[in-house]
Amino acid sequence: MTAHYPGLAPIETYGGGGFSFAGMSHRGSILALPSGIYAWDPNPDLLTLADFERVLAEKDSFDHLIIGMGRDMARPPRPVREALVAAGLMIDSMATGHAVSTYNLLLEEKRRVAAALIVVDRPA
Repeated sequence: MTAHYPGLAPIETYGGGGFSFAGMSHRGSILALPSGIYAWDPNPDLLTLADFERVLAEKDSFDHLIIGMGRDMARPPRPVREALVAAGLMIDSMATGHAVSTYNLLLEEKRRVAAALIVVDRPA
């Protein structure tokens, strides 16, 4: 079973190879879903739909998926974007720092949101 933090939590910090949330830290990328925050190990240069398997399994519990693509603004490959949209998700991809801020804001507004956040070495 993949280690995870059960439940929703804002992301407190990012950078230095990881994230902190709920008073704890995690090195590496994460998925922040309504069921919890999970370790995530995608290849940022070769994202595939398989990387979003857990996201798709929970798609009925949120409406908006924020994708943090690392240090710089980027988008997942077209087939991944199209499949996520076809599954009924509204997606926004951006640099991870902006994704963290957007996720936290939407979470605070009690929106049905999830995030897939690729780790960065340090804040941009």
